[in-house]
Amino acid sequence: MSDRRNFIKKAALGTIGVTAVLSCNNLTSKEPTVAATVPNRKAVKPLVISTWNHGLPANEETWKQLKNGKSALDAIEAGMKIPEADPEVRSVGYGGFPDRDGKVTLDACIMDHNSDCGAVSFLQGIKHPISVAKKVLQNTPHVMLSGEGALQFALSEGFKEENLLTPESEKDWKEWMEESKYKPVINIENHDTISMLVIDEDGNISGGCTTSGAAWKMHGRVGDSPIIGAGLFLDNEVGAAAATGLGEAVIRTAGSAMVVELMRQGKSPLEACKEIVERIYNKHKNHKDMEYLQVGFIALNKNGEHAGYSLRSGFNYAIYDEANGNRMEDATFKMAEEE
Repeated sequence: MSDRRNFIKKAALGTIGVTAVLSCNNLTSKEPTVAATVPNRKAVKPLVISTWNHGLPANEETWKQLKNGKSALDAIEAGMKIPEADPEVRSVGYGGFPDRDGKVTLDACIMDHNSDCGAVSFLQGIKHPISVAKKVLQNTPHVMLSGEGALQFALSEGFKEENLLTPESEKDWKEWMEESKYKPVINIENHDTISMLVIDEDGNISGGCTTSGAAWKMHGRVGDSPIIGAGLFLDNEVGAAAATGLGEAVIRTAGSAMVVELMRQGKSPLEACKEIVERIYNKHKNHKDMEYLQVGFIALNKNGEHAGYSLRSGFNYAIYDEANGNRMEDATFKMAEEE
């Protein structure tokens, strides 16, 4: 075992999340209607931020683990196991929407303050891919294991293989099969990752992502969530970012790594997320994916300043800190107008 050191008339373009339709020529910023960042004074720690409303129970468990003295990696794992095991969360783990072949395939990654990381992709039959990703980090010389190899590794580590396709998701899949059209819904109704970023009591940053990916995807498709630099990236000297939305667009632009790099250059989390979302838009405005493109990021820096920004409206994220407890914030978003 090695102990390695270790993102039309009017269509809403949302902050770290996604809604509405995008077919536009002009983009104008909409100023945040909520406090998108924390004042840059004393460092805020600990702090937990995660995507979507299933981030609330995940945050709750992560916070509890941190306060009980657990490491950030252990706390992230414990928190993310909550939505992974919840069949009502149709975009993560058990009960997640299957691919077009009716198979639930899972992606996850985890990364610590030393930049050590572990990931699994195209994993089937294991309820908690975040836990397998952590084992990859701790017990292998690799960053990512995929498919059958990831499953074999999980079984060798004592994980139990089980059926992850619930009757509800199977029913929805069979209804989709009647037309078999792949046209993603752009927000949480179709998919979305839970991504989580944590600053611990010592001021160190860690993060994780876990997802069942886009509903009705081709068998074998892997999104951005397990890819370090795309779905998640951190530099403990600077900050961290994680993505949500259409994974292909995030992969094409190394989204989370670029957000962190902009923060290294002095931009705030909000400024960094906004610039990369706009970059993604500019690269995809004439792309075939544009009809259902939604991309957003959460980010934080070493001071605990945090933000969420997305292309379309509808995205929100959960924040937990000592001063204000566990709550939801709406991400800042852009508005599109077709002239």
